[in-house]
Amino acid sequence: MEDTPIFPDPPVVTVERTLAIIKPDAVHRADEVMEDIKSLEFSILNQRRLRLTPEQASDFYAEHYGKMFFPSLIAYMQSADIIALVLAKRDAIQEWRDLLGPTNAVRAKQEAPDSLRAKYGHDQTRNGLHGSDSYHTAEREIRFMFSESITEPIYHGQDATDYLQSKVNPVLTKALTHLSKQKPEDPLTWLAQWLLDNNPNKPKVTEVDP
Repeated sequence: MEDTPIFPDPPVVTVERTLAIIKPDAVHRADEVMEDIKSLEFSILNQRRLRLTPEQASDFYAEHYGKMFFPSLIAYMQSADIIALVLAKRDAIQEWRDLLGPTNAVRAKQEAPDSLRAKYGHDQTRNGLHGSDSYHTAEREIRFMFSESITEPIYHGQDATDYLQSKVNPVLTKALTHLSKQKPEDPLTWLAQWLLDNNPNKPKVTEVDP
């Protein structure tokens, strides 16, 4: 009989980020949208309220340049404040798109009455909410809306497994070994402090002479 491993294989992590926008026609219901987002188990990593200039709106929707609806879309998106949010969850991009429903809110109300655009949107242009349509689009849109933020990559699939095995597991194994030797009265507090003190990614502070 084969030995059972002490530690199970690390889980495959498929957390993604996506950009969501509460558009001008839905900003007055932002609190409701936020509650829906949280109830659907998305994490909000970042958010900001802003007013786009016509130039910024044109840059953001550059892929639609030349289409008949482009002028009305730009006029609408710069007409009032919007709220941009970075959402994170397993398969966040596709799940958020599925929850939004059809782009046209009128169609959403008919075909997907439980969708978010059916709830918060009005028509093809004033459809309440935006969601990135792919991984690369999400990264571009997040950088566009949060240019001053540092967006660290979120590992998934084999990359996540490799990261956990090479970076996280060795530190945890060392911590648990010390914990078993020390046998503190409050093991959780001791473990938390040990991890803080021995974090391999902790910034190094260089003393500067006065």
